[in-house]
Amino acid sequence: MTIREPDRVPPGADAVVVGAGVIGAAVALELARTGRRVVVVDKSGGVGHGSTSASSAIIRFNFSTWEGVASAWEAHYCWARWADHLGTSGGPALAGFRRTGAVLLDAPDSGTSEAVALFDRVGVPYERWDAATLRSRVPGIDTGRHWPPKPLHDEAFFAGPQGELGALFTPDAGFVDDPRLAAQNLADAAVGRGARFLFRRTVTGVLRGGDRVTGIRLADGTRITAPVVVNAAGPWSGALNRLAGVGAEFTVAVRPLRQEVHQVAAPAVRGGAEDVLGPVVADTDLGTYLRPAPGGHLLIGSTVPACDPMEWLDDPDTCNPHPTASRFETQVTRVARRFPLLGVPNRPTGIAGVYDVTDDWSPIYDRTDLNGFYVAIGTSGNQFKNAPLAGRFLATLVDRVEAGHDHDRDPLRYVGEHTGNVIDLAAFSRKRHVAEGAASRTVMG
Repeated sequence: MTIREPDRVPPGADAVVVGAGVIGAAVALELARTGRRVVVVDKSGGVGHGSTSASSAIIRFNFSTWEGVASAWEAHYCWARWADHLGTSGGPALAGFRRTGAVLLDAPDSGTSEAVALFDRVGVPYERWDAATLRSRVPGIDTGRHWPPKPLHDEAFFAGPQGELGALFTPDAGFVDDPRLAAQNLADAAVGRGARFLFRRTVTGVLRGGDRVTGIRLADGTRITAPVVVNAAGPWSGALNRLAGVGAEFTVAVRPLRQEVHQVAAPAVRGGAEDVLGPVVADTDLGTYLRPAPGGHLLIGSTVPACDPMEWLDDPDTCNPHPTASRFETQVTRVARRFPLLGVPNRPTGIAGVYDVTDDWSPIYDRTDLNGFYVAIGTSGNQFKNAPLAGRFLATLVDRVEAGHDHDRDPLRYVGEHTGNVIDLAAFSRKRHVAEGAASRTVMG
């Protein structure tokens, strides 16, 4: 479905969401479900054209905190029952959740022991595999231990393994086959609830009256008034916060980070679709992850190991959208080390995007010191899977805070519709304390 823009920009709304990625679309849907008149504004030409389109869309449950695991486990029910979550019984094509399972290799920093303890508390099914089981369940894998990850130019990169790895397997994990379509599905559902989407509109100002937001100003001078504004602008979220004059109270910062995801032909281990749609593999031992993709391909990304340079950007608009030969060779060669039958093509293929990253790689779902101005930021890299829940978190915050609740002093809790797990939203506070060792500080969350 192609969203038809209104003939004119609406002068007012009950809530404005800045950003039409998967997070912004989810927030718009849940706010619209509360009866609010919602307007979504995005500088791109359509839904999910930013970070969402570069997402690997992996659905996994291994996080380093209770709230991370509980959120991912709750959200997976939304993906598994996608039409029900959207409230649609037909119409346009829907994104599909592919339940392939996920393998987390037992590298020293993988957190498998901690993950098992959290899985037991949350109720996530799992299996522990030794090296022999790993080889039998994932044909073609080399179970050698190569820790820590190393750059290709390091002589030690090609040294022999030091022992073998086992793994943690979660059978209910997998991936969403089209992340941009998933965002479009959420937007279509929001439009069905009365939300309106405006594309190719750049926000140049945040309106305020005293200590309260009153709307936004667009580049052409148009003003959209609203008592609630939600920043879901992805890599541009920091700039929008500065326009709003918020952020001084944040203890956690956000920054744009360029990342690449590469696509290669999957190795023919036994042949057949069963092998092509094998499990997602998270390999922090070598510093990569991979997931199957329709058409006999693999998507390969980075777990952002310490040995690799970080490409921080001052301006997300300056990002080179094309994969580079050096990163392609590094990431694909690492996967070929794990799967020796994988070829390393000479020409890089894939996509580059910009992550919106917090200091501890955990998102911020919160109010701000500017009344009515909320944030759903720092979500890139590991929050696509939680988008349905992020929308509900923000709707809960807006409902309760706008009614007078002091979320800073008395943090709200969200009770999962599907699991009954209670998620303390203080874990996503802009003012949270990031204790040394309390978070993974990696893209794995």
